[in-house]
Amino acid sequence: MERAALFDVDGTLVDTNHLHVTTWWEAFRQTGHQVPMHAIHRAIGLGSGDLVAHLLGDDRDKALDEELSAAHKALYGQYFDRLPALRDAGRLLRHLGQNGWTVVLATSAGGSELAALRRSIDADDAIKATASADDVEQGKPAAEPVEHALELAGVPAERAVFVGDTVWDMKAGSRAGVYCVGLLCGGIPRTDLEGAGARAVYDDPAQLLASLADSPLA
Repeated sequence: MERAALFDVDGTLVDTNHLHVTTWWEAFRQTGHQVPMHAIHRAIGLGSGDLVAHLLGDDRDKALDEELSAAHKALYGQYFDRLPALRDAGRLLRHLGQNGWTVVLATSAGGSELAALRRSIDADDAIKATASADDVEQGKPAAEPVEHALELAGVPAERAVFVGDTVWDMKAGSRAGVYCVGLLCGGIPRTDLEGAGARAVYDDPAQLLASLADSPLA
């Protein structure tokens, strides 16, 4: 039977979480909001609209939401030509693809941002499909991004493993009924990932690759 390895991208395969924190902080500052960086960090992994709502609340001036998202997109876009893949991210995807796993990305990124992330990973030959923010109505922590990734992979939830770095990833994967693996390279503590549904936790793609024989992706 087919089996699928589903991967978040930001903070999981590419070392971008703190770039997002800095550029969101500046976007908030430009629109008159002082939002602590630690709070932004905990919100990374949500889609832009959900992130703004999570940090500013329902009583915010929602007319500024598009301006905030556009400011962040412009600031973050300055890094598109040098986004750093995490160590062995591409090797991990290629190894899985060569060993019978269908590799699908499930990410809040879309458009030119997703293209830049894929260039950084440099493993397009191993990636069958991508479930991006452009394809779903609800982002993580809703199950929809992971469920869409399962549809693209053509496998049931019990034949899939989802790898991510945030509590939003773990909650989305758990709600979709897949086995969730957390990575610490996004900066979220092990206890938080486990509390949100991670059933195994590794430092980064390199450690997961080195430990594959004893991992859920064996």
